[in-house]
Amino acid sequence: MLEDDILSEFRASQALLEGHFLLSSGRHSAHYLQCARVLMDPMRASRLAVAIAQKLPRDIRAQIQKVVAPAMGGVIIGHEMGRALGVEAMFVERPTGTFELRRGFSLNPGDKVLMVEDVVTTGLSSREAIAAIEAAGGEVIAAASLIDRSAGAVDLGVPFFPLVALNFPTYAPDELPAELAATPAIKPGSRKE
Repeated sequence: MLEDDILSEFRASQALLEGHFLLSSGRHSAHYLQCARVLMDPMRASRLAVAIAQKLPRDIRAQIQKVVAPAMGGVIIGHEMGRALGVEAMFVERPTGTFELRRGFSLNPGDKVLMVEDVVTTGLSSREAIAAIEAAGGEVIAAASLIDRSAGAVDLGVPFFPLVALNFPTYAPDELPAELAATPAIKPGSRKE
């Protein structure tokens, strides 16, 4: 899949939104990618996961024993990545504010894990998910996502393979351009703290 094909999938599902958004990172943006909308079509979600799997280097792909994704945004793409790679998929969640495996999910000591996200902006959630996976005994050998909003600037501490890297500008609250400052921000993500 080419970048234009990927963005066409987002536009076709009305997943690329414009307005004034407060991102999970605390930064503001005039663009928001609602990955839940692009993933609500199972066939589209499957195509996107296969495209991510094809971006993984063969040596990494061959080592992956489990896929783990952070809830909520990563659950669907994580499941589809498990299907594309032929391995089990599970997720970490934050029942008390810190990611952990629950619902009977567990990792064997040393399991080679691919951590999968929907969108990475600052990498905070991804790094927190990686720490939880490692605390549960897994070894995160790579990370992947549908979208890298950092345009390649984020460091997750492991090789990172986004399907596409975008550079939509984001702003700190004290550096908003006038057109964003003039409208209230909407917080569409799942992370409310």
